[in-house]
Amino acid sequence: MNKNIILKIKGIEKSFSGVKVLNNINLEIIKGEIHAIVGENGAGKSTLMKIISGEYYPTKGEMYIEGRKRKSYSPAEALKEGIILVHQEFSLVPQLSVFENIFLGRWNYENNKHYLIDKKNLKDKAAKIFKSMGIEHISLEVKVSSLSTGDKQLVEIAKALSYEPKILILDEPTAALSIEETNSLFQILKNLKAKGVTILYISHRLEEIYQIAEKVSVLRNGELVYSGPISNVDINKLISLMIGREVTNKYPEKPDKNIGEIIFKVENLSSDNFYNISFELHKGEILGITGLVGCGSTQLGEALFGLGKFYRGNIYYKGSKFYPKKPKDSISKNICYIPGDRQSLGLVLRRSVVENHTLPNMDIFAKSIFVNTQKEKQSAISTIEQLNIKVHNIKENVEKLSGGNQQKLVIGKWLIRQPEVLIMDEPTRGVDVGAKYEIYKEIYKLSTQGVSILLISSDIDEVYNLCDRVLVMSNGHITKSVYPETSSKEEMLLFAVQGKEKVR
Repeated sequence: MNKNIILKIKGIEKSFSGVKVLNNINLEIIKGEIHAIVGENGAGKSTLMKIISGEYYPTKGEMYIEGRKRKSYSPAEALKEGIILVHQEFSLVPQLSVFENIFLGRWNYENNKHYLIDKKNLKDKAAKIFKSMGIEHISLEVKVSSLSTGDKQLVEIAKALSYEPKILILDEPTAALSIEETNSLFQILKNLKAKGVTILYISHRLEEIYQIAEKVSVLRNGELVYSGPISNVDINKLISLMIGREVTNKYPEKPDKNIGEIIFKVENLSSDNFYNISFELHKGEILGITGLVGCGSTQLGEALFGLGKFYRGNIYYKGSKFYPKKPKDSISKNICYIPGDRQSLGLVLRRSVVENHTLPNMDIFAKSIFVNTQKEKQSAISTIEQLNIKVHNIKENVEKLSGGNQQKLVIGKWLIRQPEVLIMDEPTRGVDVGAKYEIYKEIYKLSTQGVSILLISSDIDEVYNLCDRVLVMSNGHITKSVYPETSSKEEMLLFAVQGKEKVR
């Protein structure tokens, strides 16, 4: 075996309840390379990474680490081999400090005496890790709950580096990062590569893997369909490999439609996270709000739905003042909300598809103390068919669905209410290109039916291509209002980063 091959996967297969999700995977990873792993949701990426990190045992096949055949599979064994997986969902404890999270479960690090925690030793070790990552702005003693999403991601990576990994697996590490935070992460990964660390990099943001990866492997329906230099495939070819058909455009063709009267209006709305926000949303309009992560757009969407508070300003719905103290105030007026974090805010993962579909709609399915199970079932099946949600059956737990199918379920459960205003926060975060395309088509379909959509997204390319009009936010303020047909993505990015001009 080539001594430069740090990881060799030979004929790996994996089945769950007789359903094969990985089929005859053969892959070689070279020491010190950044190797991207891409594919649609449900293609088998996470399953393969969990086998590499010891969380799953393969049904068939062999794995070699630095030429040695792996005989047992467990996360503990993988750690001994120098392999660690950083999941997309954070594993941090919010009420503990940064340095405590980095060494969580290992507070008696390096033989602290008398079972007492040597905090100085832990902080010194954490400080060295931060220095190696070039991190200077995060205090080791603050609680993780006070950190931004981007800083939490850096703490997760610092925690992984505390194990001194040989192979670092990153699952969607930039999904919630700003442009600056993403660039900082890329520099950290390049520094790790220079030190000989091998990085397996999973991302649905295909543009960025061309910035960071040397090689790419593509999974489709549990099979490896390409593995080689990323320079050999352009982005359209990469998408085609992922979904199994030729693709010429990531976005559907914009439909013809009429934008009607003002249905939703905000005047001088302010909170601790956004200031003097004013805008109008018309019937059938797709109004985008974009900016860097942390610009205040998420908190604005929550306040408009009744999940967050504002202390000044007015909201008008169909010409009348509207003050949503709770989500039910908005729901009663057919104003619905798709949260940015589907797993903690949009779904109950250990409940079934049909239960999640019913949860916000009990008034529709239960006119008394009893749920009309037949009506509930028919509605769930109708939503599944309408949005092409891939499930084995409606009683399947949501945690078993791919990210794209989870997101479509979050959207679908509100559609049975026939919303008039739909607030969507990061509707395609962590979703593959195929599922994105289907979600985009549904957004267009809703707008042509007269639904007014407030689309909050940090993906400037997304709002530029989807929206009729875009508000750019920076540091809690609207800094520019633009029409995509008379503006550019570069102009939008400028006002997201600099925030010098206030909208008139």
